Amino acid sequence: MTLEIKIENDSYTAILDGRLDTVASAQFSKDMQPLLDNADKEIKLDCSRLEYISSTGLRLFLMLRKAVDQKGGSLIVYHINDELRKIFTITGFFPLFDIRS
Repeated sequence: MTLEIKIENDSYTAILDGRLDTVASAQFSKDMQPLLDNADKEIKLDCSRLEYISSTGLRLFLMLRKAVDQKGGSLIVYHINDELRKIFTITGFFPLFDIRS
């Protein structure tokens, strides 16, 4: 699992690639620190290359969402595939996020 962060003006785009499973979540937690530090900005999570997300990964998404809510930023999740959509729906996370195509 890799995380690439692109900064443009006051917008942060995080490109997730691979599987955000329990093993990868430890590194993702460290790698996402710039997003948490800038949670007052617009943050976009590009999931077009994200193959899978575990409950641990969902917890990290939720942590980022809470930080954004507290700091007044915005969080948008883009390009989730059918498998991710199913996981977000089954876990009840779908309505918690602004998910766009």
